[in-house]
Amino acid sequence: MNPTPPAVTAADEEPARGSAPRPWHTLAVDDVIDALTTSLESGLSAQEADRRLARLGPNELQEAPRPGFWQNLIAQFNNFIVIVLIVASVVSAILGDYFEAGAIMAIVVLNAALGVIQERRAEQALAALRKLAAPDAFVIRGGHRRKVPSRELVPGDLVILESGNYTPADLRLVEAVNLRVDESALTGESRTVNKETSPLESADASLGDRMNMAYSGTLVAGGRGRGLVVATGMQTELGRIAGMISEIEDEETPLQLRLDQLGRVLGWGALAICGAVFALGWVRGFDPLEMFLVAVSLAVAAVPEGLPAVVTITLALGMREMITRNALIRRLSSVETLGSTTVICSDKTGTLTQNRMSVTRVWVDGRMVEITGPGDAPTGEFKLDGETIAVDSIPSLTTALWVAALNNDAVIERGSNGDAGFRVVGEPTEAALMLAAAKAGVWKDPLYEAYPRIEEIPFDSGRKRMTTIHSLKAPRADDASPFYDQAMSEWEVAATKGAPEVILEMCSRYQSADDTQRPLTDDLRSNILEANEKMAQQALRVLAVAYRVEADVPDPSQPEAVERDLIFVGLIGMIDPPRPEVRDALKSAERAGIRTVMITGDYPDTARAVAEQIGLLKPGHEIATGRELAEMDDAALRQHVMQTDVFARVSPEHKVRIVDALKANRQVVAMTGDGVNDAPALKMSDIGVAMGITGTDVAKETADMVLTDDNYVSIVSAVEQGRIIYANIRKFVYYLLSCNVAEIMTIFLAILLGLPSPLTAIQLLWLNLITDGAPALALGMEKGDPDTMEKPPRPPDEPIINRMMRVGITIQTVAITGATLTAYLIGLRAFPEHAQIAETMAFATLSFSELLRAFTARSETFSLFRLGFFSNRAMVLAGLSSLVLLLVVVYVPILEPIFDTYPLTIAQWEIILPLLVVPSVAAELTKWVMSQRSAQPAAA
Repeated sequence: MNPTPPAVTAADEEPARGSAPRPWHTLAVDDVIDALTTSLESGLSAQEADRRLARLGPNELQEAPRPGFWQNLIAQFNNFIVIVLIVASVVSAILGDYFEAGAIMAIVVLNAALGVIQERRAEQALAALRKLAAPDAFVIRGGHRRKVPSRELVPGDLVILESGNYTPADLRLVEAVNLRVDESALTGESRTVNKETSPLESADASLGDRMNMAYSGTLVAGGRGRGLVVATGMQTELGRIAGMISEIEDEETPLQLRLDQLGRVLGWGALAICGAVFALGWVRGFDPLEMFLVAVSLAVAAVPEGLPAVVTITLALGMREMITRNALIRRLSSVETLGSTTVICSDKTGTLTQNRMSVTRVWVDGRMVEITGPGDAPTGEFKLDGETIAVDSIPSLTTALWVAALNNDAVIERGSNGDAGFRVVGEPTEAALMLAAAKAGVWKDPLYEAYPRIEEIPFDSGRKRMTTIHSLKAPRADDASPFYDQAMSEWEVAATKGAPEVILEMCSRYQSADDTQRPLTDDLRSNILEANEKMAQQALRVLAVAYRVEADVPDPSQPEAVERDLIFVGLIGMIDPPRPEVRDALKSAERAGIRTVMITGDYPDTARAVAEQIGLLKPGHEIATGRELAEMDDAALRQHVMQTDVFARVSPEHKVRIVDALKANRQVVAMTGDGVNDAPALKMSDIGVAMGITGTDVAKETADMVLTDDNYVSIVSAVEQGRIIYANIRKFVYYLLSCNVAEIMTIFLAILLGLPSPLTAIQLLWLNLITDGAPALALGMEKGDPDTMEKPPRPPDEPIINRMMRVGITIQTVAITGATLTAYLIGLRAFPEHAQIAETMAFATLSFSELLRAFTARSETFSLFRLGFFSNRAMVLAGLSSLVLLLVVVYVPILEPIFDTYPLTIAQWEIILPLLVVPSVAAELTKWVMSQRSAQPAAA
């Protein structure tokens, strides 16, 4: 019978948001029962469960309300360039220029529509979190086993855990029988965790070290157990992660900030110039209405109408290119952000490593044998002192692999073509042991046919070992069994594996390399323990294997009788190995000025070993643990984070603090991850990168980018493509602004000289949207300069228009303006009776020179001759298309009155042609001078 609960119990106490949860892992089982006012025999009564459910609410994650369609739509217009374009469109419509007004609004609407589509596809993280929650749970209520919806669980419920179940809430375990839980999604640790029930001493133990807890959303990999619910809903560790995701606000990317800044500068600059021109014309006696129309024309010229659409389309094209590089972009603006990354915070498991255990070392009788080959295939070599050896040349090595394969529940399923098409089924550690045995030619099916298992003593976290008992009757004449004894017609083998220090205590003999059994002296024990310590320092998980041969092995119900007088064989070391290609990828990132930091939930020794193997840990840099981070304030962490390459045994809160500290140091942070525990940091970072194969839905939905092959090399490749895309955006901004400023100065100087405006508003709109638009898009398809990954990341606060670009814009403005006004003045002087001829000559000169200018804008530093005139086919097509459209506007009679053009003669083209190449020649000379000046310091 349940005790009568008081008015307010510990189970009713809901922690304040952000407060530390109660350290249930430090309490003894009896204390937990008292605190929760429950019973291990009967659990809660149905009435008490209902009362707590009504008070505390359902066991489910709460999702913050999302912005609706109209909110997203309105947000798309919160941009200075867009606002200026809308005003220009309205003014044009008032003045009767409906074609111009409609064209501008079409651009605005297209940009808004693309933005809304992107927003509606984002922010699914909490929905994915909810999928992790088990739909149902088995509990003891009122003394009876019941199946209840998980949302109805309350603190104090007694939950039954079985293999294959998802943990439905945070539990304090009260029973654990060979219970193993896969917590990789929550902690990032690759191997399953053996659970126990005894209390822990440390209140601040990390999640991965709380062996007596089972957390919501984790998977029971084996065994069975029972636990008392200590937290539900948003109070679980999974709920705390959901809360962190909700509280982290989305930040504008560097590209968004720079474009918005550019838009404000252009907008206010346009208004200032328009006002100055209007005032100047008024003072000079021009008609005010005419001057107002000219001012509107300048506004159209000043603001690049196509810029928002060109940026969006270029990012979309970049996203398509990313897919070919195994990177799926979920948010368009993230393409550029990755290219400006200065720090990659990488998870270890599955990102830098292969996310599978692999046996790499076997120690037998003083010999350390290396096993090569992949961690997911039964292929490889056995090496001693660097030389390949035959496995049977060291009999004790064969014995160790036989024992590991016998004492094993994993299975290698082979296809019809030998090793092709196989897969390994089983717990990761046992799968690694079985693959190591298979590399030596030991396969489970024939092995178990010869040695059928008749009994077993299962693994227990308290015993730290497992024993299986096998029989062999009438051995074959060709049997190469290391256990065979001619004196025995019927015999049994007890195969044992477990923690080295435990197994060693049960052994009285050891098997030497020459296949003889010798007494296990104290010196030999010391040698074995020393070898175990050295292997552990290399971050290997070490298991010892031993066996015993008897005619009649004792009853397995008495483990002490079976697991005694064993013959020690050897130590087997395994690790989650690094991806072989990661080292080169890290070097490439380093050359590009990008620092990589490992952030993992695994142990410090393991993290250090992996970091040293792949070259991530730099001389003089440090390794920090989650416990050390907890003792640092934010100021200390900001200083510490710049000298620390590896963070181990960290919690989700620690990851967020690390990312925040890096950003406080003005770093652009890319955070990679695959687990639920990574989600808050993925959202907090400038760009979150999730793993597509091993990643949880939570990580994928939170991230900005998903790697489809889980390969670190793809991150570096995506960084390169991100840099190319940003460089391309700079190129067409450079190109558009140099053209637009030249258009402004052409009109401004003409009015200043007392001349009529050489260009009309419709001609300027045609130039900006059609003549300039196609080449600008073609610039967005450039493949990148040869030195893309040899340059350091851009400073986070560097504007799009830097000093070099300002110089280039100035030179191009002078060149294009000079060429256009020269053509205009020649036209006015040569054909004074036909002003339209001069205007058309100016229009044609400006259009054609901008088309040629687009080719020179393909690189800010490399000559067009180095790149190749025809290497960008899109640019060639865009140039030809724009040229054809220019000729259509000039020579099609029906369009002449609309665009105020006049069909030019060959003589007039002869005047124009020499002027067309002036801006392009000036651009190439500028690049040559700039490259010479930048090379001088290096030469000095």
